[in-house]
Amino acid sequence: MTEAPEARPASTVVLLRDTPEGLQTLLLKRNKALLFAGGLWVFPGGAVDPEDMDAAGGDTLLASRLAAAREAMEEAGLSPRLDDMVLLSHWTTPLVEPKRFSTWIYAAPLDADDEVVIDGGEIHEARWVTVRQAVLEHESGELGILPPTYITLRTLAAYDTVASMLSEQRTSVSPEVFPVFAQGTELPTVMFRGDAGYDNGDVNMQGPRHRSVLHEKHWNYIYSDVDAAYPRLAPV
Repeated sequence: MTEAPEARPASTVVLLRDTPEGLQTLLLKRNKALLFAGGLWVFPGGAVDPEDMDAAGGDTLLASRLAAAREAMEEAGLSPRLDDMVLLSHWTTPLVEPKRFSTWIYAAPLDADDEVVIDGGEIHEARWVTVRQAVLEHESGELGILPPTYITLRTLAAYDTVASMLSEQRTSVSPEVFPVFAQGTELPTVMFRGDAGYDNGDVNMQGPRHRSVLHEKHWNYIYSDVDAAYPRLAPV
């Protein structure tokens, strides 16, 4: 049995601003030629570099914040303040993936007039979009994103302003998410803790459903009959 590659520390920051139309976020489109998430829309982010760890004095959590801010500058020319960042969740790539990450997902406010400057290499497009519009576009198959991005957007869609998001998320428990890929299904499916098939990857096992299923270019988040010990990751 091949040993799973170690998950490399990484981080992402969801940049947010208030507008008359509602809470907006910045989405970046990755170069189609990239092996990981090529052509998909993402939040600024990337791996924690040795320089981030050195600057943080070996504190991995602080290094993840530094990396998120650095990536926002490198990919979009924006500078979120470390003290403004709130931790939303922590995702670890499934064991079967050849390249794995242990990713902290933060949210941070930005001033409305901050200018976006993309690098033109790794990132080919950028757009500000309301969180709720991004959710609608993905659910209609128009916006290609990965499950962590979708679930994060679904979570943030519950807020009308940056202030209300910060107030609640600063005191909320940030979920640790370790998805597993389902077996025996034609539709790509990732299962989360609390799903009946989580421990063995059997998508057809009878019982609770806590999973995301890719159908017609969009992810469906399903949470049904799940034990309270495994709270939902996003509104259903």
